[in-house]
Amino acid sequence: MKLIASLTSPYARKVRIVLAEKKIDCPLQLDIPWEAGSVVTDFNPLGKVPVLVMDDGSTLYDSRVIAEYLDGSSPVARLLPQDNKRLLIETRRWEALADGICDAAANIVLENRRPAAQQSQEWIARQLGKVNRGLEALSGMLGERSWCNGEAYSLADIATGCALGYLDFRFPQLDWRSDYPNLAALEEKLAARPSFAESVPPAA
Repeated sequence: MKLIASLTSPYARKVRIVLAEKKIDCPLQLDIPWEAGSVVTDFNPLGKVPVLVMDDGSTLYDSRVIAEYLDGSSPVARLLPQDNKRLLIETRRWEALADGICDAAANIVLENRRPAAQQSQEWIARQLGKVNRGLEALSGMLGERSWCNGEAYSLADIATGCALGYLDFRFPQLDWRSDYPNLAALEEKLAARPSFAESVPPAA
């Protein structure tokens, strides 16, 4: 089994953190999909990372599918609630919202890479609106709770931490901590975990 991933992808980081929390040893094959020489389309027809390549050559994607597979492959540190359907759905909802923030942020990054004359400020503003509304929703959902789903550290926290980390990485000018101190406190707590500290994106 091996993981094909980019060190800057928040989705790949989510899977790498899951692997670390589950104590699953999995070789990492670096691949940046938009660079010449990328082989990711050989494993994922959508050309996206992460991709988990199984021992039999079959593949799993996207990050949500991979994370669920990994969580079920070992009883160590379960990250998805097992006996409470409401909590499971709540955890999944957190993950979907956090991933959606990453989607919007990544869309801005890609748009900004286009020639200036081809960029759409309306498109960028629309994506930024998604990011801002997503952060507001995350903060409202978290409230004063210690963990995202209200019970224990879970995939919800991992996904949220990766989204916040991606905003720090790509949009350092976005001062979300001032507006959402509860998210800032959560991010600080998550950053102290080895799985998060060891997967911080490299400096640009």
